[in-house]
Amino acid sequence: MTGVSLRRRGREFFALPGGVDALRAGHTGGLPLLAPWANRLSGRRYRVGRTTVDLTGERLHTDANGLPIHGLLTGAKGWAVDGRWARGGVARVSASIAVDTPAFPFPHRIELVVAAHDDRLVIDTTVVPTGRRRVPVAFGWHPYLRLPGTRRARWRLHLPAREHLELDARGIPTGGRARERPEAELLGRRTFDDLYALGRTRRLAFTSDDGAAIELHSDARYPYAQVWVPRGKTFAALEPMTAPTNALVDGTATLVEPGDAFTARFALVLAGQPGEGSAR
Repeated sequence: MTGVSLRRRGREFFALPGGVDALRAGHTGGLPLLAPWANRLSGRRYRVGRTTVDLTGERLHTDANGLPIHGLLTGAKGWAVDGRWARGGVARVSASIAVDTPAFPFPHRIELVVAAHDDRLVIDTTVVPTGRRRVPVAFGWHPYLRLPGTRRARWRLHLPAREHLELDARGIPTGGRARERPEAELLGRRTFDDLYALGRTRRLAFTSDDGAAIELHSDARYPYAQVWVPRGKTFAALEPMTAPTNALVDGTATLVEPGDAFTARFALVLAGQPGEGSAR
């Protein structure tokens, strides 16, 4: 359940470093789901309610500092395609996977509905508890984005009014916050690995001078976003997140009660021809 291509009018908007083989090996690329937690944890122990989880000895994806990162589902098998249908110019696929492991002992099912429209991809992600425990929600998505035909330095990054969450050298929130005004600036040589708390406007975008654009639209269930512009690469990411980085350790994740469900929606909206850019 990783997106590998997103095209409009022949122009490709996803980057897939390493190709499909890299995805099968557990590397991120294209449009991966980061679940049951997005980005990194500050350590290998966390507690939810009365349940303490020790990740020592678990086989996990880790970052350069050895911190668990990107959850458990990157490259995972076990997804079931539950339905495929097309109507009114929209193609949809639904899929699900059961999650219950020692690294996340909160039984639940993740359900996806992915809808491809002419100018956008819309994804609904639902967490459904399947046991007696409440399930902490801390997932996100990590789209690897590109604007075809334009060097990344010439992209313009559009950000709404937001709070910039201060991160330490490991990428873990410190608790510090600073309000920032809307902006629409050229990337140039700038790099980002920055976490934001969003307000009522939850639209972020990359645009180029020739009219190519890709916008991230997210609903209120994605109150955070990570902007990632790595040094020396041709791609970047606008990542919708249901919780801030390290939410499982900090205890800030929303809890879903048994018998209830949690659904979050985001869309990637495309412009592929000159004059079509619509980012605001």
